[in-house]
Amino acid sequence: MADRKPITSWLTDMDGVLIHEGTPIPGADAFIKRLRDSGLPFLVLTNNSIYTARDLHARLSRMGLDVPVKNIWTSALATAQFLDDQRPGGTAYVIGEAGLTTALHDIGYVLTDHDPDYVVLGETRTYSFEALTKAIRLINGGARFICTNPDETGPSAEGPLPATGSVAALITKATGKEPYFAGKPNPLMMRTGLNAIGAHSETSAMIGDRMDTDVLAGLEAGMQTFLVLTGLTTVADIDRYPFRPSHVVESIANLVDLIDLPDQADRT
Repeated sequence: MADRKPITSWLTDMDGVLIHEGTPIPGADAFIKRLRDSGLPFLVLTNNSIYTARDLHARLSRMGLDVPVKNIWTSALATAQFLDDQRPGGTAYVIGEAGLTTALHDIGYVLTDHDPDYVVLGETRTYSFEALTKAIRLINGGARFICTNPDETGPSAEGPLPATGSVAALITKATGKEPYFAGKPNPLMMRTGLNAIGAHSETSAMIGDRMDTDVLAGLEAGMQTFLVLTGLTTVADIDRYPFRPSHVVESIANLVDLIDLPDQADRT
């Protein structure tokens, strides 16, 4: 592997890396504290579009992980940034929760079911037949189809749940229209996140537990990638893919010492 520049900014997935089913993964608190002490720019990313960054800040705080709101980047925020760049002040019919609707309101979008520019599909625990039928009819009528992320399943204490990608496949089957996915593995989510913290891909690293989203997104954005084995991917899974992470580690705890702290002279 070619020599890489020192890592001066960090991006990390949340579920499977920092937390698992509402419980911090050992070492996550030390990793976040070290990042904050270092002063290096960083982001915690999630493809989950249900929650706002403020919601996630509060949820993580209750678990002992102090992540500022400005350091949280969701697929809902990436989707809103994309739509604001593409068609400022547009309209959308939205299937999703507060994380997505708030992000779209914040960029000045009007949410409507009357001739919208876009149908935007996000994650929700209550997909309704009526809402999906309306989305299908609006897309057939000319609305452009956007989806926050392609994840087919999501985690729960009871087992996997159908997620946004599965519902998007249903709509595609009914309309013949493929959505544009704004979240991972689209490198757009990584690049807009890097822009938000003023970081550059050549000196940034992405940490994740999934080859098909986290590692692929980091790789396509030109970043170093770290695969942790505390989530969905096992060592045996890696060779199934035509690409590899830059590094494989047991958990986030193995990465704490890789974060450079400022010299004592710099603190005075």
